Amino acid sequence: MGEESAPDGIGGLMERLGRDAVTAASVLALAGTAAKNAALLAAAAAIRAGAAGILESNALDVSAARAAHITGPLLDRLALDEKRIESMARGIEEVAALADPIGTTAQEWRRPNGLRIQRVRVPLGVIGIIYESRPNVTADAGALCLKSGNAVILRGGSESRHSNAAIHACLTAGLQAAGLPPGCIQLVPTTDRAAVGYMLAGMADYIDVIVPRGGKSLVARVQREARVPVIGHLEGNCHVYVDRDADVRMAQTIALNAKMRRTGICGAAETLLVDCACLDTHLAPVVSALLDAGCEVRGDTLVQKADQRVRAASEEDWYT
Repeated sequence: MGEESAPDGIGGLMERLGRDAVTAASVLALAGTAAKNAALLAAAAAIRAGAAGILESNALDVSAARAAHITGPLLDRLALDEKRIESMARGIEEVAALADPIGTTAQEWRRPNGLRIQRVRVPLGVIGIIYESRPNVTADAGALCLKSGNAVILRGGSESRHSNAAIHACLTAGLQAAGLPPGCIQLVPTTDRAAVGYMLAGMADYIDVIVPRGGKSLVARVQREARVPVIGHLEGNCHVYVDRDADVRMAQTIALNAKMRRTGICGAAETLLVDCACLDTHLAPVVSALLDAGCEVRGDTLVQKADQRVRAASEEDWYT
């Protein structure tokens, strides 16, 4: 899969993407729920049917990542298998099953003079999403934007470019099957970093909001350089809180799932907070379950007393 270029360079390429997105957004804003759901279901079917091709494309990305000495969680985020591809397809189907937010009334009130005012949900327009590594974000972001009536321009990480292109082709097939313009979901077809800069600072006439999904440095750059509104986030320092009224078995299940389901993703739990009122009943079972599952646990003196395998936490650990 070669990279696309424009005769007039990155600027020309990005301008074309912007124009196509704006045109598509005007069509998508008026599209009915049935058309959007049809596109999503067709895309999910295309992902399942194209699983072998997606895996071949992903193998190219993984091979290049290994050659670049990328290992551990970063490599895990990049890698796909049959189970993860099925999860992508199923995730798109779950988005299709969601209620359509467009046209619903979020709030309504009447003024003293009898004037009735409604706040009705409408699409934002064109969303730009910049993300790193995980190719499944291509499917997730494309599906969510489509269901919410927004055209989207996706710029994935260069390390997953082959995987992203293969998944995007399935989303495009879904749009075509439903009679929606391909500009509804577009993927920036170049790894040139200048495309990101142009997307942030040169496309205010096309993009209504930018969403960064990645590490702290990516989010900081987007917030610093963007000339359109940004929906940002902080680091993935996720906490699980165990309340005094929590069922112990439920707390164990939730803590294990939150941390061990997939440790390399930004949504994996980093900190476990336990209510002081239930230390005697809840702390040891939950901490021991994590340790037994192969998770390293660091804690304060109380937690160390609960299980001798717990390591002493440093001051830095509480912010990591």
